[in-house]
This record gives sequence, structure tokens and C-alpha cells, in this order.
Amino acid sequence: MSTRDEPLLSLRGVRKEFAGRGPGSTVLAVDDVSLDVRPGETLGLVGESGCGKTTLARLILRLVDATAGEIRFGGRDLLKLSQREMLSVRQDLQVVLQDPYASLNPRMRIGEIVAEPLITHHKVPRGRRGRAAARERVAELLDAVGLDASVQDRYPHEFSGGQRQRIGIARALALEPKLVICDEPTSALDVSIQAQITNLLRRLQRERGLTYVYVSHDLSMMRQMADRVAVMNLGRIVELVDTEELFTNPRHPYSHSLLSAAPIADPKAERARRRIVLRGEAPSPADPPSGCVFRTRCPVARDECAGTRPPLVDHDVPGHAVACLYPVRAAADLLHEPTS
Repeated sequence: MSTRDEPLLSLRGVRKEFAGRGPGSTVLAVDDVSLDVRPGETLGLVGESGCGKTTLARLILRLVDATAGEIRFGGRDLLKLSQREMLSVRQDLQVVLQDPYASLNPRMRIGEIVAEPLITHHKVPRGRRGRAAARERVAELLDAVGLDASVQDRYPHEFSGGQRQRIGIARALALEPKLVICDEPTSALDVSIQAQITNLLRRLQRERGLTYVYVSHDLSMMRQMADRVAVMNLGRIVELVDTEELFTNPRHPYSHSLLSAAPIADPKAERARRRIVLRGEAPSPADPPSGCVFRTRCPVARDECAGTRPPLVDHDVPGHAVACLYPVRAAADLLHEPTS
């Protein structure tokens, strides 16, 4: 497996096409994504709905297969593994799903749900001894996420959304994974419960040395959870940077627009600021624009943007990668009044 200096997860040129509605048509959901995830860090994937972040997470998990590229986890290219070989890899690669009301089988008891990975991967023996060992392990996992061992014999419908998500986290931890994909794990929960779940995830990461890929459209959540953020637009990563650097010194026009749309807790500052208004509609992934994928809505696009696809390369600050021919320093350079 990876050392601390090597990436735990490495993507190179990952691409995913889905069949479109018309004959021979395709939808380009993920387009030439390359990135590394370091052991122990949280990498955030952020962008508006339809940008490809959840599809990218599913590609990492091999819930769907990439059309092209390389996904290396612990030094092995997942795209070259058989389903039998992937079964062993999944012990180190787990997921916390978005909807706690849909991700737990309503016909199974909580103990069965959390123990299922242990049984599937033969981590407990068969028979009475195995059942006793599974209950003991499940009790430990439930305690780790703040639930009492007595809930093992109850069903999912008896729990709130936050409690169900804790159960989902316990299930994800059962095999002691190295990497956990968190696919918008708090978006279906009340705000007060969101804070509890994010605090739980951060504590578990510290205690267990976990690595997260955290998918969200919520920038405030990214600021709490992520060490680095990959900003996605129309299937491509347009900015990859340390989280605080994104909030204090964004360089891609799309990143500026996302930050402009995020609410501010201070009412006076919220009223005083001017938003970046993007003209036109977002292009369809079934017919992406040539060159820069953001150029049709970009306030500072030039003729060159139509003919050149900008690479994701460092600008000014090492480790601050931007896919833009003309990176923007100040949001004021992008402001314009909306047309009537």
C-alpha cells in the first residue's frame, strides 16, 4: 500500500461517456480528470448539479466503469481488476451515501445491516460463534458513531435521519477502510444535525487515520471538511487548490461565481456585496462547447477560449492549479449588471 509520501488514490485522464437519447449520441459526464488524493487528507469535489462530481465518485468506487483513463488505489489500477479482485479492494474502499432514508434496507435489522460487510468479506466465522462475534463487533461500531448497542434489533424506520446516517457510517467503517467516499452525506439532514455528522466524520478521521473524498455542492461544508478542493464544471476540474486558498484567492472565473452565490452569515455584508451574474444557460454535457467548457458563460472569455482547451496547471502559487487561459485575481473584474 501507499506510503505517506505517495498518493493513496491517483486518477489520470479519467473519462466517462453515457449513451445519449439519439442514435450514436453520447453524454460526456466526466472529461479527462486527473488528480491525487493523499493519505489522511480530505479532498472535496464541489460544483453545481450536473457537473459530474457524483459520477466521478461512482467511478472511483467502480459502481460504474470509466470509458477511459486510469484509477490507481494503493498502487493498483482498479479498471484492470476483475469483479472478484475488486471484492478484496472494497475492504479498503467504502462509501457513505447521500440519502439515509434510501440507503438502509428497511427489511433488515440494524445489526444485520452493519454486520453485512463482515459476513460478505468473511471477517467472522460461521455459526453461533460467528453471530456472537458479529454482534460484538457491531456493538463497537455503533458505539463509535454515538449509538447504543441495544439498537441492533431495531429497524431503520424507527430512527431519525441523523441516526440513520450514523448507522450508514458504522457500516462503512466495519471493514476498517483506508478511503471513504462521502457523497453529500449531510444534504438530506437538518442544519443542526449536519453539524453533528460533520463533527463525527472529522473525529473518526482523526482517530482512525481515514482518507475522505467528500462530494458536496455546499461551499460552507467544504470549508469545514476539506483540506483541498477540486472545483468541477461540466465534467472537468477547473481549479484544484488548498481550501483556504480557494476562499481567499480563487483564480478561475467559475470558482469566483460559486463563491459569489454562497450566502454570507453577516446580513450587512450580504446586502452590500454584488453578485457575479452568469449570462446564458449552462451547456449540455451532450453537446459541450469547444475549448474551455465555461467560456459560453464566462464574463471574461476571449476568442482564444473557443479554440484552446486550457490545461489544469499551477498559477502563481505552487499547488494552486487552474484550467484557465486568463485566471482572474479579483471578483470585481467579473462583475457586471444583469441585462433586463
